[in-house]
Amino acid sequence: MALSTSLPAAVRVRARSATGWVRTASFALFWLLVAAILLLPILLFLLVAVSPRLFDQGPQWLTLSSFGAAFQGPMLQGIGDTLLVGVVTAVASAAIGFGVAWVVQRTRVPGRRLWSGSMFALLLAPSYLIALGWERLLEPQGVLDLLHVPDSAARTLLYGPVGVISVLTAKGIPFAYLAISAALRGLGEEFESAARVHGGGRAAAARIVLALVAPAIWSALAIVFAESISDFGVASTLANDAHFPVATFELYNAVDNFPVQFPVAAAVGWILLAMAGLALAAQNAALRGRSYRVLGGRTRPARRRELTRPATAGVCSAMAVLVLGCLGVPAFGAVSASLIQGLGTLMGGAAFSLANYREVLSSPELYQPLLYSIGLALITATATAVLGLTVARLLTSRRGRSSARALDLLLLTAVALPGIVFAAGYIFTYNLPLTNDLGIHLYETTTLLVLCYIATALPPASRVLFGSVGQVQETLREAARVHGSTEAGSWLRVMIPVLARPLLSAWSLTFGATVLELPVSQLLYPPNDPTVSVGVEKALANYDYGGGTAMEVLAVLAALAVIGLLWGIFQLAAPAGWRRLGRTT
Repeated sequence: MALSTSLPAAVRVRARSATGWVRTASFALFWLLVAAILLLPILLFLLVAVSPRLFDQGPQWLTLSSFGAAFQGPMLQGIGDTLLVGVVTAVASAAIGFGVAWVVQRTRVPGRRLWSGSMFALLLAPSYLIALGWERLLEPQGVLDLLHVPDSAARTLLYGPVGVISVLTAKGIPFAYLAISAALRGLGEEFESAARVHGGGRAAAARIVLALVAPAIWSALAIVFAESISDFGVASTLANDAHFPVATFELYNAVDNFPVQFPVAAAVGWILLAMAGLALAAQNAALRGRSYRVLGGRTRPARRRELTRPATAGVCSAMAVLVLGCLGVPAFGAVSASLIQGLGTLMGGAAFSLANYREVLSSPELYQPLLYSIGLALITATATAVLGLTVARLLTSRRGRSSARALDLLLLTAVALPGIVFAAGYIFTYNLPLTNDLGIHLYETTTLLVLCYIATALPPASRVLFGSVGQVQETLREAARVHGSTEAGSWLRVMIPVLARPLLSAWSLTFGATVLELPVSQLLYPPNDPTVSVGVEKALANYDYGGGTAMEVLAVLAALAVIGLLWGIFQLAAPAGWRRLGRTT
């Protein structure tokens, strides 16, 4: 303030004017970037389904013929299979997720933190790694065949609808668990007590609890359904190997094979969006006109119940089987396969060794995709954390409410879009003649791949930061400005220390997801520069099962090592105030 009062009035006016121009230009640049990476690729790609002539993809200006092509042949079967998989997976995941949430929130069963932590670990595991782990165990000449374990019945089930639904159910359980456990945690015990006081038994109390947590159950059903129908990892691995077509892989085939059928792929994208919309509509219809307000000032947390010894043994056994089936067995399949040289060959002679790891670490074709993906993940995570902080700041700001609502709606729409639709939209938009005429040559470049990574990672990262940014009082930064700090200085000295931990969490989630990302990488990786997920797919397609699984294991270990190193540096090098303040937000 002392500096500002010593300056002439004309200088202060020019400084405020320059600051306003910088702020306006930054705001315009941010919206230009959002339009380029989020809005235009999706809007133009979906538009080509109804107007192919507009983009030189067909003779019709306005037509629904692409939808007709999508509803016939393998595409129709893929859409039907997707609907079946989505419904069964949603119901199964919600039922199992409810059981896990009840055990963790309402009982004193041993290992509750372990079971809860397993759900978060399962949430972070890519679906294609779970599918590949099971495949390495049960495939012909796989791990169980080499160990002379009879597996023909299990193999028949895995390579079919049962296997696809089982793997997607495993991926859906943590989503259902998180949605339902939050509702159970806030539900007091008074409703169950009231039912028993009036003569109701356990069944009546259970019906009351189910009715009161219905919003969470419907939310779990909708989330798991949307996640299942948009999944590409299982579609491109297990479902493809089982000759069980699903919509996301048919969309990929329409874009990746010759002749390229962008209108048909866009029609499949519309159908996937419509399916997700139907799930949300069913949720709204089921909950409309009813009140579920059970939280109040007199609400007391429900007591956790002691189980009998037989019940405790049964519950622990069931939870162990669940965690082993979802995480332990696939991890065992991947690690054991990576340690077997000659896995999957019909010539025999397979033996345990570290040869696959030596091959990966010595062959540029195998280790360069890993280094390339780690580099891309570092860039993506850093850029996404910065943009996510900006988005969270705009969403929680008191100014610009209309722009904040538009941005919020755009991010919610992006969350509902499958990653494969994002990637197809990028291919279509940045390969248009108009785009090339404007001097934008991003097709088949690393830049386009990183931009699409950022676009898919920005919605969840901004949601992670939204709550923490909203908790920070504006007076903190205003106080820094009053004491002479500049706009940038107030952020560096006040906001960043307070938000350090949430920023690291968003960075870690984005980094881990990007290293092993599949759908965007599969469509957008530059020629001669495959990512690690594409490298794994290529190695497996060439029957190099040992090398492919060794790449999987090394990629997971590398991602965990980088994230662990970052948090270790933060704990050792960050000022004590950063660690303490971050923990309180």
